[in-house]
Amino acid sequence: MTNNLFDTVRIGRHELPHRLVMAPMTRSRAEDGGLVTELTAEYYAQRAGAALIVTEGVQPSMRGQGYIQTPGLHTDEQIAAWRKVTDAVHAEGGVIFAQLMHAGRIGHPTLYPDGGLPEAPSAVASGGQLFSGAGMLDHPEPRELSLDDIARVIDEFTAAARNAVEAGFDGVELHGANGYLIQQFLSDNANRRTDAYGGSVENRIRFAVEVTQAVSDAIGGDRVGFRVSPGGTFNGITEENPEELYTALTKALAPYGLAYLHVTEVGDPAITDRIRRDWPAALILNPAGKPLEEAAEHAERALRDGRADAVAYGRLWLANPDAHERIRTGASFNTDDPDTYYGGDHRGYTDYAPLG
Repeated sequence: MTNNLFDTVRIGRHELPHRLVMAPMTRSRAEDGGLVTELTAEYYAQRAGAALIVTEGVQPSMRGQGYIQTPGLHTDEQIAAWRKVTDAVHAEGGVIFAQLMHAGRIGHPTLYPDGGLPEAPSAVASGGQLFSGAGMLDHPEPRELSLDDIARVIDEFTAAARNAVEAGFDGVELHGANGYLIQQFLSDNANRRTDAYGGSVENRIRFAVEVTQAVSDAIGGDRVGFRVSPGGTFNGITEENPEELYTALTKALAPYGLAYLHVTEVGDPAITDRIRRDWPAALILNPAGKPLEEAAEHAERALRDGRADAVAYGRLWLANPDAHERIRTGASFNTDDPDTYYGGDHRGYTDYAPLG
């Protein structure tokens, strides 16, 4: 039987009511200490009609932060703050995963209480900049992680996953895309190591696999998703042979019984199709860059062609808290306001009107 957008789908432990997923989006509205707020709870609860919500990137450690006003999951206060969000989403019948995002070299000493350098696979700067609130600051050359550091960072991911469960999340998504730490290890320009974590494809996928194994062992693989962006160049990343790289990564992740693989399709669609052949669990496709007014058409085609089990959108859900109902009924979409994407108050956050 051909799948359609409003068929149920099994992802991990959950039977989801349809196949339209809310993709993670940084909104930079956390308070000091990386704390989400009552407004955050309102924002996500409004969007609980998504089949699955994947939160904005959440830093698993102090050094994992990459932007101002982003939330964490590494202190008791952060866990308690997130509990209000998950309770609000669950009260509306939603399912919510926390995206664990260590930014790696996409950071800056001004973000860290100790003023230290960001950490990365190798001492190679991104070439990008941080918006500091007062202006733009160049990303510095990061400190290369030692083998002991790598073990520590894996432990930080694992602790954050346990914290997510304590905070009421239904699972976590490991952010292996968009040029952040996990993809920095995968990359051939950000990772110039000559030890067991660098050089060959087998070595460059090692960190991603070890993080996945540790987190899956801690909370159960069926509560873990993994996000990739094969061939993506965001944040200064290059990948010389993404098909070879992601074929190897997909096969290495397959034994851990993950809830899903989330593919942001920024490169060759043929790589997605190859991943699909090798991946044994649910695949969520994010058709990056497609016009939002054509969202339903692209999503239905992906399901009809068997390229995905569910389809994730970001901006669509940002401006339309009831995006699934708008697609179901053929209603028009709200227009999103880029000036309010990052930072600010309720404007452009919780004030987008639902249908009616």
